[in-house]
Amino acid sequence: MLQRFMKSKKALAAAVFLASLTIGVAQAAGGRPQRSTLSGQVVSTVSVGTQVNEGTVLVTVKTLAGAAPAARANCSGKVTTVQVAPGSQIAADQIVAEIEP
Repeated sequence: MLQRFMKSKKALAAAVFLASLTIGVAQAAGGRPQRSTLSGQVVSTVSVGTQVNEGTVLVTVKTLAGAAPAARANCSGKVTTVQVAPGSQIAADQIVAEIEP
């Protein structure tokens, strides 16, 4: 009976170790890429370090009607990188920022 208990205790310890390792790898994997939906000349961007909610405008581009949202956050979290700058040209589906959920 004691041997069975010790085996199950080792299995539990191994499962806890693997779960914590998986969480650590997921956190180290980096942020979620944020892609533009429009192309054009960048007018404004969100700043690195900004806390955002899902749907927050990250990048705007110049259009005939004025500035329009080109990228919105697809998750809530902290902006870790912004890969475009005002005045630069972006394409639709281009990665423009990353967010750490």
